[in-house]
Amino acid sequence: MNSDGRPSILIVDDSAESLSVLSTLLIPDCRVLVAASGDVALRLANRQPDLILLDVMMPGMDGYAVLAKLRENPATKDIAVVFLTSLSQTEDVQRGLRLGAADYITKPFIPEVVLARVGTQLKAKQARDWMSNQNALLESEISRRMIENELTQRISICALAHLAEIRDSDTGSHIRRTQGYVEQLAQSLRRNPKFSAMLDDRYIELLCRSAPLHDIGKVGIPDQILLKPGRLTDAEMQAMRKHAKFGSDAIEMAERDIAMPLPFLALAKEIAHWHHEKFNGGGYPDGLAGVAIPLSARIMALADVFDALISPRVYKQAMPYATARDKILAERGQHFDPDITDAFVADFDDFAAIADRYRDTA
Repeated sequence: MNSDGRPSILIVDDSAESLSVLSTLLIPDCRVLVAASGDVALRLANRQPDLILLDVMMPGMDGYAVLAKLRENPATKDIAVVFLTSLSQTEDVQRGLRLGAADYITKPFIPEVVLARVGTQLKAKQARDWMSNQNALLESEISRRMIENELTQRISICALAHLAEIRDSDTGSHIRRTQGYVEQLAQSLRRNPKFSAMLDDRYIELLCRSAPLHDIGKVGIPDQILLKPGRLTDAEMQAMRKHAKFGSDAIEMAERDIAMPLPFLALAKEIAHWHHEKFNGGGYPDGLAGVAIPLSARIMALADVFDALISPRVYKQAMPYATARDKILAERGQHFDPDITDAFVADFDDFAAIADRYRDTA
């Protein structure tokens, strides 16, 4: 449709008489372009007319060849084409329709037939354009809502994670740092052929989104234990260890409340429940060992311990980064997955940079 509201039609015919007859019929309501050869027609078709009336029998490039080239060009492949043919050329009509022509008009032209068939094609074009616009609007709205839902989901995760963080006054920016360590570990591990298939972009994105919920279960720990300004007794430590199951249980209850499973919640549940397991089987809550511990939890385990070592507590000083690295390396194959430990050591400067970036200021 042109700026003046009239549709545009390209008429292609080597007969000056045919061009004149059709132009006279259509000009009152349409903007008309004319071409006397296939080459000229293909150039004009790039202006994207609403409809092409195409003569079958032309010297040089005939109508079939023109139609084929129109369909090969992404800019013109969807333009409706109506063949112009004589009454005796029924085989031309059949061939043209098979090749993708939308309709045909026979010569000699009957004005009422020309206007009716052109009008039908223009209405069909208008309907297609309307549908395309509606689809574009729908896709835009879906995209907007997906972004909105994504943002809501991320805000909800952060709010829940900070709920646990607020109750534990020692954690500070622990969530941001551990999330950074988890992403760095995953990116480092994907270079290892053992993990490259699993650690694709989608998995890493979900892993990073899930990581902040690793200690959500701490909201179920009594204040006198969680906020105790000193080391815990054995009984208090046993109570504190329940936060792993509290966290996974809470996430599992959230999963039951939604109509469809969310992959990031599955990872969040793994991390919350098993990030205190040890590679040698000496961790909690289930005493899992080796690769029986989900990869997400094995990654979180190292991230969580490294941050605990370099962070001050009321009962201890912050450990220098290099000392913390050596302590983790000493636990290779014991507390931590050897491959994850190696990835940590290989890219240690990146972990130190993350720790500096989100260093607690107070």
